[in-house]
Amino acid sequence: MYKSMRFTYSGIFLVILTLSEGLLAQRVLLDKVIAIVDEDVVLQSEVNTRVNEIRAQAQRANQPLPEDFESFKAEIIEALVIENIQMQLAERVSIRFDDDTINRILGNMANNNNMSFDEYVNTLENAGVYLETREQVRKQMTIQELQRGMVNRRITITQQEINNFLNSQMGREMIAADYFLEHVLIPTSAADTAKVRKEKTDFAASIISGAKQSGNLKKAATEIENTKSFEIAGTDFGWRKATQLPGIFSNLVANIELGGVSDLIEAGNGLHIIQLVDKRGGTEQFVNQTKIRHIMLSPNEIRDEAQAEREISQLRQRILDGEDFATLARQNSDDASSVVAGGDLDWVNEGGMPPAMEEVISELGIDEVSDTFRTDGGWHVAKVEGRRLQDLSSQYMDSQAESALRNRKFDLELQNWLIEIREEAFVEFID
Repeated sequence: MYKSMRFTYSGIFLVILTLSEGLLAQRVLLDKVIAIVDEDVVLQSEVNTRVNEIRAQAQRANQPLPEDFESFKAEIIEALVIENIQMQLAERVSIRFDDDTINRILGNMANNNNMSFDEYVNTLENAGVYLETREQVRKQMTIQELQRGMVNRRITITQQEINNFLNSQMGREMIAADYFLEHVLIPTSAADTAKVRKEKTDFAASIISGAKQSGNLKKAATEIENTKSFEIAGTDFGWRKATQLPGIFSNLVANIELGGVSDLIEAGNGLHIIQLVDKRGGTEQFVNQTKIRHIMLSPNEIRDEAQAEREISQLRQRILDGEDFATLARQNSDDASSVVAGGDLDWVNEGGMPPAMEEVISELGIDEVSDTFRTDGGWHVAKVEGRRLQDLSSQYMDSQAESALRNRKFDLELQNWLIEIREEAFVEFID
């Protein structure tokens, strides 16, 4: 009820009038205003809720609350004021998250707690916090989206900063590739006889052979282990950069093809075999690109689904009959981003198209015109004008460096922005 009003007086409180026969109305204090913030307010109930949340968190972590409770409470009120200012700004720029989005977030929270969505909702409802949790999620997402948009546009990254970062030790480490390895170890010891050592070496060689045939080191090791008595061990390295791997592996991984299995690696503790299961990042970034031209017709108030499909079929036939694709696109396409360019989408990275469009385009040859097809945007006819493998290494490294530099500047710029919006807001505390 306070959203559309500007409060210019103090001492406001919310009351409910309870009427009973023969008695005058009685006032019952339900809540009261702690602060007026532009066109909204902070209520005592919000402060109480936040205090209780922090108290519960402190108890779970076995940590004491600050001894100066009044100062602690004042900090909470100030935090709520700043949150209120941000929520009002988000409303003005139309940042909103619908119920489906909130449900997806709650679904992720349920998975993190090893529950189904319904089980998680029931747990929250039984605790009496379901609606509060939904609103907390909505508020957090709204504030994060607002901060991301408002703060990032205040941050400037120059090309010189990018170059300096890429030439630094931190920059070189950041853009280095990450590797995911499978690892098998057949332990050896000084007590092994020459015969046992040879048997273990042959055992390891059979694992390597099986892994190269099946493409799965772990599976090959398990199958062969079941037929032999030698112990098999291994380490789960997870994602690591080459410099974070043991020295006997760090110089090898860069030369192993994706999915490839190493030769036998002998070390003091045994015989090692590694497989490069996956790789991400690195300075080499080659991307398949396709040059596409298309026409899109969307159903609307004057053209229903059947008419749109019929008209796109007619345009396709005119193209096959020799009319210029670009001219027809400029005259008919509903795709505002490409209509001026005659439907030219330029070079599109693999995976950069809607799935339905990607599927059709992947099957076309150069200069081939597609059949008509449907995406969420409407009905299309498309033509592939070229394919290439593009080296985007330089752009990728610049992008990674810019992202890292932006993250480093974000927190400081966020604090500056919060100070500014706090100073610009009208805030009156109610005693």
